[in-house]
Amino acid sequence: MSGTTRRKFIHAALAGALCAFTAAASTPATAADRVIKVGTLKLIHGITPYFYEKFAPAGYKIEVIPFESPTDGKNAVVTGTVDFGIYGLAAATLGAAAGEPVVVVAAACNRGMAVVSGAKSGLNTIKDLKGKKVGIWPGSTQEVVILDRLSAEGMTIKDIKPIRVSFSDMAPALERGDLDAYVGAEPGPGISLAKGVGKIVEYPYSTPTGSLNMVLTTSQEKIDKDPELVMTLLTIHSKAAEYAMKTRAEFVAVAMQKLGQQKPSIEKAAPNVELTWKIDDLFLKQANYYGTQMLNKKQIRQLPDYATFINPAFVQKIAGM
Repeated sequence: MSGTTRRKFIHAALAGALCAFTAAASTPATAADRVIKVGTLKLIHGITPYFYEKFAPAGYKIEVIPFESPTDGKNAVVTGTVDFGIYGLAAATLGAAAGEPVVVVAAACNRGMAVVSGAKSGLNTIKDLKGKKVGIWPGSTQEVVILDRLSAEGMTIKDIKPIRVSFSDMAPALERGDLDAYVGAEPGPGISLAKGVGKIVEYPYSTPTGSLNMVLTTSQEKIDKDPELVMTLLTIHSKAAEYAMKTRAEFVAVAMQKLGQQKPSIEKAAPNVELTWKIDDLFLKQANYYGTQMLNKKQIRQLPDYATFINPAFVQKIAGM
């Protein structure tokens, strides 16, 4: 099925899927509830799925599976271990560029990134990172963004000492003195700030990528075979994201419970997180630019086919309801 034909099929199925979602919402739950498996990163800006159960229609249950790395989340979607996955745009682009059937069907989070240095380090700008040990998670959105920022400052990755560190280990590594700085994901920066061991070098949103960060994905097979399920989940996702952003106290409480972090660090991290769901023209422009950056930096060998890699049909239908 070609990309154009596939799109026509999906659009034709969406109206029926919307009706099915409405009907399911009024149907009593049974023992045969359908379980939707959703993978997400163990980060505060991956918290939206923990609100899904509030908005799941009768007949559906949500199982949230946490992942440590974006690549693990992407692989789980590709292999069918989960039905949907939330992780950075970088991992999704890497998969699609390699021919894997991963499809972005909604936005998930803007912001959530920060370049952090030791509180007493004297490292206050990107240029100050020259020659320093900087924690970076390979294959992450943060890696692409920091490479872009280095380039804007007339630097390359060779001007710093990149250290492979997972997001959850960055704040502890900075505190131990193993790193001079890190390009992290919340709540890591919030933890460093709350403990008084770190300071913000910058929130790296000045590149053409802007604050675009994490996305909600599924497999092409899921879209082709079960557009009703995709529509159901994205309807849930849109409601959950908006609810979490409007109820800040509950957002903080859920993040504390699911991430095992203290309230001061979560409260420091929360303002740097924007949970979202819409795919608009700005999203598409930023995502395309992002892919060209990955290509230019030889992180991918070719651009993904954006006609199939990003499918805004579902969220556009929801936005127009």
